[in-house]
Amino acid sequence: MTTQNKNVFIDPNDTALLLIDHQSGLFQTVQDMDVPTLRRNAIALAKLAKLTKMPTITTDSVPMGPNGPLIPEIKEILPDIVYVPRNGEINAWDNPNFVKAVEATGKKTLIIAGTLTSVCMAFPTLSALAAGYKVYAVIDASGNWSKMATDITLARVVQAGAIPIDTLAVISEIQGTWNRPDAAEFAQLIAELVPNYGLLIESFNRAFSEGQAAKDTK
Repeated sequence: MTTQNKNVFIDPNDTALLLIDHQSGLFQTVQDMDVPTLRRNAIALAKLAKLTKMPTITTDSVPMGPNGPLIPEIKEILPDIVYVPRNGEINAWDNPNFVKAVEATGKKTLIIAGTLTSVCMAFPTLSALAAGYKVYAVIDASGNWSKMATDITLARVVQAGAIPIDTLAVISEIQGTWNRPDAAEFAQLIAELVPNYGLLIESFNRAFSEGQAAKDTK
């Protein structure tokens, strides 16, 4: 990444991922998007972190209560993920251990996704911005209780300096180029996230293999 682009695009070398309160109970309150899509997007971020070895921190809110446990896929994908339990704080940034875990990454750019958007994503985003971090808020990996609440929250965090982004854009920005040794793994990740892109890859592969077969018979 050139120096000119560093202030415009995500710098993979200076970025940590925060996955906040992706809990089964909270997912049941999501109304601004379908839950399977929300879950798929959160999982895609975890897979991106694994692929790129991006420092990742997760936390949950009263998991023994109605908010429920974290969805298991994130831990399965990232078995060594840093998990920070909280003592009832609604804003994860109010937990000193959470802030220490973020500081320990040494990164100054944060990609944040959380459920619910207007609370679990927004509050840490606002706090991190106030602490001097650059924050990308992943809106489609942060479900909310209403579309109106999401719209208001988006306006609030943008006004405070956050950069709204979607999951596919995060993956593509971190990838940067297809000319890299793990390009096929990125293609697979995108195909899982965007099923129609997977169909496109299948069609291309089939056409390419048939073209090669035709050449071989000549």
